[in-house]
Amino acid sequence: MKDPRIAVVVPAWHEELILARMLGRVPSCAEWIIVVDDGSSDATFEVAQAEAKRDPRIVALRQAENQGVGAAIVRGYQESLALGADIMVVMAGDDQMDPADFDAVIAPVVSGKADYVKGNRLIHPNAQHMPVVRRVGTRLLARLTGLIAGYPGLDDAQCGYTALSAEAARQLPLGKLYPRYGYPNDMVLRLGEAGFRIVEVTVAPVYADEISGLAVHRVIRPISGILARGALRRLRKSLRSSAR
Repeated sequence: MKDPRIAVVVPAWHEELILARMLGRVPSCAEWIIVVDDGSSDATFEVAQAEAKRDPRIVALRQAENQGVGAAIVRGYQESLALGADIMVVMAGDDQMDPADFDAVIAPVVSGKADYVKGNRLIHPNAQHMPVVRRVGTRLLARLTGLIAGYPGLDDAQCGYTALSAEAARQLPLGKLYPRYGYPNDMVLRLGEAGFRIVEVTVAPVYADEISGLAVHRVIRPISGILARGALRRLRKSLRSSAR
């Protein structure tokens, strides 16, 4: 891929204190920065609008009501495709994606070695900075997700630092992706069903002044359902293939 046009998708929810700093760190190679405010009740959208006046690359969008991070990312993808992006990188508004890792995240897509790239925080030297429960749970969910999706070596399914080729995005059922916390797992499953290539690259785990809204009960139930549905779809596909 020569001189790809890159869009950065920024899902944001209640990030009025951090968003401006995060947007100021987006690498200059990004042609567009699509901020999708997911129905925040604070000034997140107003901050995005103000930053758009400073940086013409920024497009500020707002969901009428909170729909979930997955839905915000999908809307960002759709806007990016409409603008003509070749690669879409997700960098969340909580500033937990290190811009120093940007080139590594897009490289496998640019070189044609991957359709989708996921950051892997668990193999970074600073992985111990992640809470132990989160490290263990992240790896377990990744292995289960990868096993069902056909990527048995998947290590960090939950990492939000990703790059997706526009070609792959156009073939995915974006409107059917799970809209909330289980979105990363559903995305991997859908990519597996379509036969796309996934590559993981090392990225830094960043935990600064962001306050996580992640709670175990908000993750286990929906992801369990997502994995069960993915396994069922895979089984049905296998049975159809065997019947031919």
